[in-house]
Amino acid sequence: MAIRRVDQVELRGKRVFIRVDFNVPLDEKREITDETRIVSSLPTIKFVCEAGGKVILASHLGRPKGKKDPKYSLA
Repeated sequence: MAIRRVDQVELRGKRVFIRVDFNVPLDEKREITDETRIVSSLPTIKFVCEAGGKVILASHLGRPKGKKDPKYSLA
């Protein structure tokens, strides 16, 4: 079975799970210093919304110094 692209599927009324890379660099104030990854995901997100789909996004934000830190949670 071939994997279909988002533009090959009827999306109206369907939930669409999109894995995005929002692991963006942050400065010491936890402000985004480069939004390229977020901006590059917008066309897909907009396409699904305009096609009547309900978007579910999943991403992660790295582990600062290799440890979990709740202040960096995307939840």
